[in-house]
Amino acid sequence: MEVEKTMKAYPNLSRPIKIGNVTIKNRMFMAPMDTGFGNNSYGGLTQAGVEYFVRRAEGGFGLIFSGGTSPDNKVDVSESILNHEKEFVQIGRALNERLRAFGTKMFTQLSMNIGRNAGMKSPSVLPVLGNPSIKTQALTIEEIKTKISEIGKAAKLCKEAGYAGVEIHALHWGHLIDSFALAFMNHRTDEYGGNLENRLRVVKEIREAIASECGKEYPVSIRFAVRSFMKDFDKASFDRKDEVGRTLEEAIEIAKLLEEYGYDALSTDAGTLDAFYYAMPPSYVEMGYTLEYVKEIKKVVNIPVFAGSRMADPDLAEKAISDGIIDAAVIGRQAIADPDFAKKIIAGKPGTVRTCIGCNQGCIWGYFTKGCVSCAVNPEVGHESSYRLTKAPEKKKVVIVGGGVAGMEAARISTLRGHEVTLYEKSDKLGGNLIPAGNHDFKAEVASLNNYFKNEMKRLKIDVKLNCELSVEQLKKSGADAIILATGSVPVMPKTIKGIDHPKTISGVEACMQTKPIGEKVVVVGGGLVGCEIAFGFEKEGKEVTIVEALDDILKVNDVPAMNKVMLKDAFEYYDTNILTSTKLKAVTDAGAIVELPNGTEKTIEADTVVISVGYRSVPSMASELAGCGAEIYEIGDGNRVGNVLTSIQDAFEVTHNL
Repeated sequence: MEVEKTMKAYPNLSRPIKIGNVTIKNRMFMAPMDTGFGNNSYGGLTQAGVEYFVRRAEGGFGLIFSGGTSPDNKVDVSESILNHEKEFVQIGRALNERLRAFGTKMFTQLSMNIGRNAGMKSPSVLPVLGNPSIKTQALTIEEIKTKISEIGKAAKLCKEAGYAGVEIHALHWGHLIDSFALAFMNHRTDEYGGNLENRLRVVKEIREAIASECGKEYPVSIRFAVRSFMKDFDKASFDRKDEVGRTLEEAIEIAKLLEEYGYDALSTDAGTLDAFYYAMPPSYVEMGYTLEYVKEIKKVVNIPVFAGSRMADPDLAEKAISDGIIDAAVIGRQAIADPDFAKKIIAGKPGTVRTCIGCNQGCIWGYFTKGCVSCAVNPEVGHESSYRLTKAPEKKKVVIVGGGVAGMEAARISTLRGHEVTLYEKSDKLGGNLIPAGNHDFKAEVASLNNYFKNEMKRLKIDVKLNCELSVEQLKKSGADAIILATGSVPVMPKTIKGIDHPKTISGVEACMQTKPIGEKVVVVGGGLVGCEIAFGFEKEGKEVTIVEALDDILKVNDVPAMNKVMLKDAFEYYDTNILTSTKLKAVTDAGAIVELPNGTEKTIEADTVVISVGYRSVPSMASELAGCGAEIYEIGDGNRVGNVLTSIQDAFEVTHNL
């Protein structure tokens, strides 16, 4: 999205739609996502979860799906919402009463559980996800029927609690219901295995159980992956071929049966946890990548079909509805990044959307590693009440040094709180490291995020001074009550390497910006995330790439989300990228890069261009020199600690939301 001055209409996204007998006010739905902070031990909502959903209703979403909750309290787990019926209904009624004020409906997502993905019982004896030496136990027929019955009872509770409908979780991600449906995972010989209709029997009986408890009119949708993209257990099909899971042809037949069974809508996505980068796609996966498959599903059913998975581009979603490919867009991470997404689109202001950058850093990876979701671009996630911005009790003169992402967020929050803000940037552009990071064709969302911040600087009429580098003395004389140093970082270019100044040698930033000619044979020194993304970009361009990494593996750092890491590694396998680990760069010469191999011998790798991507270092601090100047001094972003978009925005928000 470019910086926008004109309004843009989205009539299809803005118009109502019916799911069964329930009318939804628009066609932007918030996807089901677990948050960690939003649910308690039995699967009910916490107060933080309530506030999180109310905030998205305030932001204009027509329909909200909760994260999945399993009502089973007999087979896999001991506690569920069925152990806490009164509390579940009470909280649900209070939540839905608040949602009603915004005209938003909510469906609770009910799960049969996630099966082999968490080592729980599954349809057959199967290898546990990520640990194939351990095998699951197969469910008995009695256990299957118990689980189905519990979902019916839970749906009745949801109806009593005021939820407009329920969604079944799910024929996707390789979770339990999905593993029943997949012939690759279901080896049963009884009525729940064998042909497709037998493998879908649990899905049919779940719908019947809900109808029995709630009546046939109570709306039920189902989350449904139209492709699995699996090559094997724990292995994705990078090129989307060699499918062992669900093919499009089978998905079409499943869709027909789901309508026949009485489901009121199909909410589509793709992937399994074995093919996680298609289930939770990083920015390397193109926007709307499932639409070519969903289009075929839409042709064979008469019930509404929704599409998730990289559907946050409003232009793409609007056109897909207009072309009859889908009926609504299911939006996940973008709803976390900007809870006001739907409101902004309906108002015709897409340029004001705070863009999700598809990094997976805070959301899904935060959930897996820390137990709760956060967001790289929205530090208020999980703190929807306590982090609400308020006017500062005392107006201050705030001087911000540095116009990267940390500096712009600090300027934005400080201004919203009523302070007088001046932002100084020594270059002629705002954005800092967002500029090279957003220059990859697969990182367009980063460029959009930069545009969002630039829009905010204009909208809030912040005094931005470009081409202006302040000295310590100028800062001391500025009369500022608070000085925020957001001076950022620069690429490390080790002077100890012979030939670091050779014409063939460029930094990672120069490689991203392509400010110098890039040859056909490229050596990328540094196998961290930045170096691997640079290498991935060059591979996509058809260049001959070698990655040189001093550690014993690439992408070794812990903060790279697994789905991003695995996709990059699979890409390098697909492109047959030359990867040299435990290898050090010794020199750059006219011939190329001289490296030291693990055995101590040296080798020359022919190269036209040698990219140095071994990290960043903070710009030297002025903080100690400013001590005693009478102003509060803060250092944020890479100038404080070299990190990423998440840490930079988090720093800026923490410093300024109580300034």
